Amino acid sequence: MRTEKQEIFIEQYCLHGCAAKAAQIAGYSHPKQRGYELKNQFSKEIESRTRKMIQDCVPGALLQLKSLSEGAESESVRLGAVKDILDRAGLKPTEKIKQEVSHVEEKSTEELQRELEALVGPLN
Repeated sequence: MRTEKQEIFIEQYCLHGCAAKAAQIAGYSHPKQRGYELKNQFSKEIESRTRKMIQDCVPGALLQLKSLSEGAESESVRLGAVKDILDRAGLKPTEKIKQEVSHVEEKSTEELQRELEALVGPLN
């Protein structure tokens, strides 16, 4: 079971990302040292809460993105917002990959056989 000070530290660390500041706000003496220790001790809880905080921001971020796509004065801002919305919906355009065949097509069978034998030894 965590103490109230530990809970405050975890919450403040998630908000600020600074262990010393979180320890100071939570009321610990020697906040730099205690902050470092507490950050390590509660790293899993900190990670879990941070993810939850980020997830909680998603609806507002999507609303802001939608608002930009519909009402930004700049066409480039509207286009960027639309692209971001489409990307997040899984509709990102496929990236084309150019594939080049090596020099193999240009060589004769005998030349290729000599190269192969040079790499692996005689074939017969």
